[in-house]
Amino acid sequence: MDMDVSIPSYAKYVIYARMDVEGIVEKHDIIGAIFGQLDGLLPSNMDLQELQRIGKIDRISVRVSHKEGKTHAQIMIPCNMTKLEVAVLAAALETIDRVGPSKADTSLIKIEDTRKIKRESIIRRAAEILKVWDDIVTPENVDLLRKIEDEAKKHKLIYIGPEKLPAGPGVKTSDEIIIVEGRADVLNLLKHGIDNAIAVEGTKIPKTIVELSKNKITTAFVDGDRGGMLILKELLQVADIDYIARAPKDKEVQYLMLKEIKKALSKRIPVSNLKLSLDLAIEDLERVLEKYGKKR
Repeated sequence: MDMDVSIPSYAKYVIYARMDVEGIVEKHDIIGAIFGQLDGLLPSNMDLQELQRIGKIDRISVRVSHKEGKTHAQIMIPCNMTKLEVAVLAAALETIDRVGPSKADTSLIKIEDTRKIKRESIIRRAAEILKVWDDIVTPENVDLLRKIEDEAKKHKLIYIGPEKLPAGPGVKTSDEIIIVEGRADVLNLLKHGIDNAIAVEGTKIPKTIVELSKNKITTAFVDGDRGGMLILKELLQVADIDYIARAPKDKEVQYLMLKEIKKALSKRIPVSNLKLSLDLAIEDLERVLEKYGKKR
């Protein structure tokens, strides 16, 4: 249905409907029927006049034509609502069965996602730009883009060992590694320029981690919760851990900002300075770490 009507840029969806009326009516009659018959039918938070006032729906567009004593109307309603709300409004439109004294039949034609249309437009335009890339990108810019791509590759996530553990590329080349809990932790550290982290991906410590810890200076960087302590206790039992770093209490490494990461790593605790028994309870291990941290 092409109504040749401008759609507001803020609209996420557009409802298109058709109304056939057994009589001659005009545009304002149809709009009046929509507001009148949906009044009290929709949930209280979907009052049409209020939705228009706050910008959740735009002006309802109607185009009418008359033939053989009947009226045929095309209706368009731009919406900035949730999928559920749009579906409810579309279903409610189909209940409109009269316009004034005349019988009417209203049916939904389609619901259009305007963002999909914009994405398709972007794809088409991007393809056009690529076709003339060499004409619009100067050699200097090409060199700059190449450098950016090369730098990005340095910080790309890799996978190590038969267990395919998520890691930063620096794990292969650096003398020091940081052992974290999961893939999201590695990605967060990469985002902040730290590329020598590797994830254990579970409470069972992989053999790859154990072997790496024998040959590299190793920091266990765990979440500041009980789960972090569980991982740490397992690491201390099976791997050669040199330092312990913890996220702030009740925080996870994957959500830390750069300042928090730097602070946690700068306060890492040398395992050699701790008097630890491998059969310590989780709570006891946490108390030992807190006690040592206060001494520093």
